[in-house]
Amino acid sequence: MTADQEGIINKQGTNLTERISENRRCQSSMRIERVKPQISRNLAHFECSASMKLSNGRILLICLFALFIPFTIETTAFNLSLPHQHPDPEAVAEDVKRQDLYIHLFPRLCLLQWRIQPHFIDLPCFLSNQTGGDSNRILSGFCSSKASVSRVNASLSRRSLFSIEEKDQCQTGNPIDDCWRCDPDWASNRQRLADCAIGFGQGSLGGRGGQIYVVTDSSDHDPAHPTPGTLRYAVIQVQPLWIIFSSDMAIKLKHELIFNSFKTIDGRGANVHITGNGCITLQFVTHIIIHNIHVHHCKPSGNTNIASSPTQVVRRGESDGDGISIYGSQKIWIDHCSLSYCTDGLIDAIMGSTAITISNSHFAHHDEVMLLGHNDKYVLDSGMQVTIAFNHFGVGLVQRMPRCRRGYIHVVNNDFTAWEMYAIGGSASPTINSQGNRYTAPADDNAKEVTKRVDTNEGEWADWNWRTDEDMLVNGAFFVPSGAGLSAQYGKASSVEPRSARLITQLTMNAGVFGDPRDDSGGTSSPGFSGAGTNDTPTTAIQGTGASGGDGDYFGMIFGSGSSLPPPPTSISLIFLSLLIILAISTITNNGALLSFPLLSL
Repeated sequence: MTADQEGIINKQGTNLTERISENRRCQSSMRIERVKPQISRNLAHFECSASMKLSNGRILLICLFALFIPFTIETTAFNLSLPHQHPDPEAVAEDVKRQDLYIHLFPRLCLLQWRIQPHFIDLPCFLSNQTGGDSNRILSGFCSSKASVSRVNASLSRRSLFSIEEKDQCQTGNPIDDCWRCDPDWASNRQRLADCAIGFGQGSLGGRGGQIYVVTDSSDHDPAHPTPGTLRYAVIQVQPLWIIFSSDMAIKLKHELIFNSFKTIDGRGANVHITGNGCITLQFVTHIIIHNIHVHHCKPSGNTNIASSPTQVVRRGESDGDGISIYGSQKIWIDHCSLSYCTDGLIDAIMGSTAITISNSHFAHHDEVMLLGHNDKYVLDSGMQVTIAFNHFGVGLVQRMPRCRRGYIHVVNNDFTAWEMYAIGGSASPTINSQGNRYTAPADDNAKEVTKRVDTNEGEWADWNWRTDEDMLVNGAFFVPSGAGLSAQYGKASSVEPRSARLITQLTMNAGVFGDPRDDSGGTSSPGFSGAGTNDTPTTAIQGTGASGGDGDYFGMIFGSGSSLPPPPTSISLIFLSLLIILAISTITNNGALLSFPLLSL
C-alpha cells in the first residue's frame, strides 16, 4: 500500500470516528430532550407536594388554634359585667348565644371542612363576620360549600333544636307544661309562667310584674353584704323580681339563702345548681316561684349574720340542711326542680305554711324526702293545703314522699318508682287524697305497702281520711285506706282534676330540670358530686363543686354555657379527631412525595 492510499484510509477512519461521536452526541441530546418534560413534571409534583405540606401545616395551626378557642374565650368573654338589673335581658341572651355559636361551631366547622376540602379554610371571611349577625351569617363566613353549611347548620343550630324539642313535647297532657311550652317564643314572655300554676299554689305571682334581674355572678362571698349581680342580692330585694341567669352556674352558698316575698327564680335556659350551706329558706314570705334548678348537697350552717333585706341583717341560728325550707309561708310554687343528697329534708313545709304546689320535680338519693307539718301538736298546720303533682320519685329514696302531720294533702299523678320503707306516711290525722298515681313497690316483700301511719296504733288511725282513687299499684304494691270517705274532707284535699294513671309516663316524662336524665345509678341531679342521704346514712364529703353543661343541653341555647362550670368534654374528642385527620393527611402527603423521588433519577 502506497503512502497516498494509507493517508486516504486514515482520513476516512477519522471522519467515521467523528460521525460516530456526533451521532452519539445527537442521541444523548435527544434522550435529554425526551426526559426534560418528565423531569419538569416530577419537579412540579414535588413542588405541589411541598406546597400541600405547607398548606396542611397552615391548616393544622389554624385548627389547633380554633380547638383551644373555647378554653380561652370561656374564661374571658363569658365573664360578663352587667348591671344587676339589666334593662334588656333578652339582648344579653342573644349576645351570649352568638358567642356560644362562635365558640362551639368554629372548631367543628374547621374539622368538617378539612375532611371535605382539605386545602380551603376561608378564615378572613369568618373573622369578618364572627362578631355580629345571626348564626347563618357566621356559618356563611366559614365555608364556600352550601352543602357543608346546611349540614352543619342542621346539626349544630341549638336554637332550631330547641324549637323542635318544644314542638314535639308540648300537648303532652301535662297542664303546666302545655300552658307555656307550646309557645316557641316563650323566652320573650317569661312571666307568663305564673299563669300556669295548678293546685293549691295556683295564684302564686312570684316576681310577676317586676323587673327582670339577670344573675351574672355565682359567688356568695359575704352573706351579710351580698354583691350586686349575685343570686343572694336579688332574692333579698323588697320589690318583685323575675330572676334569670346569664349562663350555666354552680352557686355554692356560704350560708342559707333567705328570700323576700314576690320573687321568681327562673332557671330556664341555663343549667343552675344551688348547693352548699343552708340552701333555700322561705320564711314568713308569700308569692314565691322556684323553677328549673338543681338543689343538692345542702348542709347545716348558721350562727352568723345574714342579710334578709337590703337594709336588714339578722342573726341566724343553725339551719337543718334542708334543700328548700318553707316556714310560715304561703303561695309557694316549686316546679321542674331536681333535688337530692341533702342533710335533712329535700323539701320541708312547716309552721303554718299553706297554699303550696310541688310539681314536675325529680327526687333522688335521699332518706327523708319531704316533711309537711311541724309536729303532731302544732295546731296551725291543721289548715295546711299542699298539692304534689306530676313528680318523679326516683332512685335511692327511703321514706317520706311525703310524711304528713295534719292538713290536707293532694297527691296526684306522680310516679313512685321505688322506696325502701314506705312512700306516704303521716300522723296526727292528716287528710290524704291519692289519685291517679303509679306506685311501683321494691323487691323487698317487707316494703310493699305504700302507706305508713307513723307511731300510731290502728285504733287511732282507723278514722283518718286516707284514700286511693284510680291509683296504679305495681309489683305487689298496696295502699291501706282508712276513714269514712267523707266528701267534705276530701274536697279540702282536692286541687286539680286527676288524669288516668295509664298516662303517668307521658305526664312525668320531663319531671325535674329540663334535659336531665330520668334516672341513673350515679346521682341524677348532681353530677360532679358524691354524697349520701340523711340521718341514718352518714354524709360523704363533696368531691367537686361544679356541674356538667353537656347537658342534654337543648335548653342551653338561650343563654349559652359556661361561666363557672367546667368546659364540655367534647373539646377533648375534637382534639383527638383532629390529630387523626392530621396523621392521615400527613401520611398521604409523605407517600406522594416519596413516590416522586425515583422518577427524578431517570
